[in-house]
Amino acid sequence: MTIRVVFGDDSYLAREAVLSVLEPEEDIEVVATCSDYDSLRLTVDEVRPDVVLADISMPPTNTDEGIRLAAELRSLQPDVGVVILSQYAEPQFAIKLLEDSSDRRAYLLKDRVHGRSDLTRALREVAAGHSVVDARIVELLLAAQRRRDDSGFDTLTAREQEILALVAQGLSNAAIAERAVITKRAVERHINAIFWKLGLADSAHFSRRVKAALLYLGRQAG
Repeated sequence: MTIRVVFGDDSYLAREAVLSVLEPEEDIEVVATCSDYDSLRLTVDEVRPDVVLADISMPPTNTDEGIRLAAELRSLQPDVGVVILSQYAEPQFAIKLLEDSSDRRAYLLKDRVHGRSDLTRALREVAAGHSVVDARIVELLLAAQRRRDDSGFDTLTAREQEILALVAQGLSNAAIAERAVITKRAVERHINAIFWKLGLADSAHFSRRVKAALLYLGRQAG
């Protein structure tokens, strides 16, 4: 099955470069390119692609258009995946991208996309319903966490580690309760304990659940 992609970036050279990279791929087709948020949003509505590949910032504000588009599509077109290309190694952007769900979302750093395979793998993973986060983002988040309280992972009980692993898979509390054969209230108690031990209880600006999941994934990768 061909993965239909709409690409948004305000740089003409970037659009041409990505087209040249993806053109040889038999299972990936770039069906449209756009240079600003408004045209990208309209094109996605018209074309209904499988995946949107977008720069994190583009006109009109050149701030976080890619992240905002991903949030809109999550509620309006949940089957459309989003791969964000960013020049910013800022964990909060990735957290914002993934806070509702990590399904069909990817966050790549432009200067770490070293070849065709990095980009095509992300597009294929997202089209299949999975997620990809650049390891550098996880490293920065882990480093910040270690500076705060030396992570607290060693204080987690075996059950809390099991629950955290299920959180990292993107499961809801109800699904975790079913998988772990415990009540939903028990899951909530375990998750609150995890947040406290990892130093996330007072997090107000970003999703504690996503932070905990990224910290777990980073630890597993390490």
